[in-house]
Amino acid sequence: MSKVLKINLGYNVIKSVEFDLKCIFVKSLSMSIKVVNITKKYDSQIAVNDISFEIQRGEIVGFLGPNGAGKSTLMKILTGYIGVFEGEAFVNGTDVRKDVLAAQQQLGYLPEHNPLYLEMYVREYLRFLAEVHKVQKDRVEEVIELVGLKPEASKKIKQLSKGYRQRVGIAGAVLHNPEVLILDEPTTGLDPNQLVEIRELIKSLGKDKTILFSTHIMQEVEAICDRVIVINKGNLVADENLKALKKDQDQVIEVEFDFRIEKKFIDAIPGILRSNNFHDTEWELVFATQEDMRSKIFDFAQENGLKILNMTSKNKNLESLFRELTT
Repeated sequence: MSKVLKINLGYNVIKSVEFDLKCIFVKSLSMSIKVVNITKKYDSQIAVNDISFEIQRGEIVGFLGPNGAGKSTLMKILTGYIGVFEGEAFVNGTDVRKDVLAAQQQLGYLPEHNPLYLEMYVREYLRFLAEVHKVQKDRVEEVIELVGLKPEASKKIKQLSKGYRQRVGIAGAVLHNPEVLILDEPTTGLDPNQLVEIRELIKSLGKDKTILFSTHIMQEVEAICDRVIVINKGNLVADENLKALKKDQDQVIEVEFDFRIEKKFIDAIPGILRSNNFHDTEWELVFATQEDMRSKIFDFAQENGLKILNMTSKNKNLESLFRELTT
């Protein structure tokens, strides 16, 4: 009897281990990008300092930071262009350093300075890339349709506008149908109409792909992204869901009184976080609450015999939050 019991227990343990391994495997598959304690130095200068984050399949993540923050360096590590670094980087569970070709096959990359053969025709260039990636030529026509290049497909790349050149770059990045897209400043230099077009294209691609993209245009992030990662001087300073970030924003009220007031009286307003007397009788008042605080300011004015000449309530946008995190 005891032998049978031991055998059954052994079987159950084995099945339990198999189940745990399957759970780990499924979890790793759902993880499109994983960065673990990555540090990159150039001589004594630290470009990326012990950064870790994970991006799940299907997320569109804005990668933000001032110039020189380390964004492009980290993107080049993820794409295998930089192979010497401390820490670990994975694309769809593939270790970028140990098997760079396998990792690159699973991602598409559009660098900041989009490298194109300007003398080639659009369709000719994409067919050339199809041969490099060993994909069927009919995929070229699918991608031309996908990124809206059909009207320009018979032109030389040098004849295209900046917006259409970016479309060619994106077409090249998605040609082999990767699950992960890494886009470095994809909207730089575009006019307002082109910005809208490329924004819609990125949103469309994000329906079935994971996208990490760097930009300095905060409106693009707010319009496209599910989440933002902010780095400054090589350090991770924020990793937030965009909806949660907006929900937690401070309330900012700009108010103008009819007389000058001492700051100590302003700072006595209930719930005030900080105040800034930016011009004579005009104040910027910040409250760490979503409750509408204008009634408190009306009460304050009445109690002190003041008149309110102008008052505007607003929440901080992503741009102001970005400035706070990076200065």
